[in-house]
Amino acid sequence: MNDKDVAAARVVAVLLADGWHSIVPGSFSVGPLSFGAGANLGVPGFRFAEAEAGRPYQPTMLAGPLDSIIAVRQVAPAVRRIGEPDRARPAYSGPRADLSAPLRAGAGR
Repeated sequence: MNDKDVAAARVVAVLLADGWHSIVPGSFSVGPLSFGAGANLGVPGFRFAEAEAGRPYQPTMLAGPLDSIIAVRQVAPAVRRIGEPDRARPAYSGPRADLSAPLRAGAGR
């Protein structure tokens, strides 16, 4: 897998002509676009469950032609290190705050 590959399981939002759509994790899929049994249109399509709060009908399923997707937002995979197969780490490994030190409240002037 290279940098331009999209992993369907990691997609969290899709940009269509009307704006960004947040999706239910794991619901994004790509396949032939069809409407009903035997109504294959012969074009690649997508389908996902929209995760929008405040809508009267939940979840809303969206489907359409694959070329109508402008962009996708996907989460980065967690970084794993050799010897720690069960614990995922975030990709950021910069300096961390020392949470064990007591906080001091200064009252002096």
